[in-house]
Amino acid sequence: MRKFWIDTDTASDDAVALIMAHRWPGIEVIGVSLVVGNVPIEQGSKNARYTIQQCGAHTPVYIGCANPLMRTMEYATWFHGPDGMGGMNYPDPQLPESAEHAIDALIAAVKAHPGEITLVTLGPLTNIATALIRAPEIVKLIPRCVIMGGAANTVGNVTPAAEYNIWVDPEAAYIVFHSGLPMEMVGWECSRFDAALTPQELENVRGFGTDLATFAVDVNGHALRASIEIQDAPGVLLADPTAMAVALDAEYVVTRRSNHFVEVETKSEFMRGATCVDEFDVLHRAPNMTVIWSLNAERFKEMLYKTLR
Repeated sequence: MRKFWIDTDTASDDAVALIMAHRWPGIEVIGVSLVVGNVPIEQGSKNARYTIQQCGAHTPVYIGCANPLMRTMEYATWFHGPDGMGGMNYPDPQLPESAEHAIDALIAAVKAHPGEITLVTLGPLTNIATALIRAPEIVKLIPRCVIMGGAANTVGNVTPAAEYNIWVDPEAAYIVFHSGLPMEMVGWECSRFDAALTPQELENVRGFGTDLATFAVDVNGHALRASIEIQDAPGVLLADPTAMAVALDAEYVVTRRSNHFVEVETKSEFMRGATCVDEFDVLHRAPNMTVIWSLNAERFKEMLYKTLR
């Protein structure tokens, strides 16, 4: 069994990514940590616990950082709906929160399973940066970190330059990107174009007739409208599930990747949170990131459907 730790600001696409991890053969999700992002952290915890409950799992859920390191928080309810789950207003889950703080729990888990945990981040990197500041020795104990974040030399989704997760807490992203972790960056662009789920494809998913398929479609209703109306997409953009697909089976789904130095802009007003990929090595700096440039959209959807049927 491969061990995953998932750090998330759970809203609609995070929920689908959580389902994928919990339903994929050979994966043990040993912990889920909540970070502020799409929604207030208490709502994110409720969303994560409800999703895990829907999977029939009992993964421990830990509350982490409720604010960015230095910035004023701005939520993404404009994309995910007022509750982050498409306005479905699900009841409180029966799965309780764990009492331990997410940072302490993550550090303890990594030390208890050295070299075994794949860290998957689906939200701002505040929790991860804080853990690395507190316990820098864990860098050498984490063999792989898959980051849903950034825009690899392309348009952002919250500003012209930046993707939301990195923009929310660019200082945290800077710390993580310069930490020495073995990282793979799955930018939001991997969920665009052919990887988007069209309204017809979503109805096909609903037709699977399973509770998880219905849940996945329902929680992304608001995101579907936002994707089409605001981002001119052919369907709903599921950024977090694309990152989870890479974490689950990169060899199957990734079509282009390469290693580069990637910098995070923290000082500019207009470029805040931009991820600058030195694709042609003009800076002559050692690579710190494996950049995932593109996925096989058909294979990504096949992986997603497998977990919802």
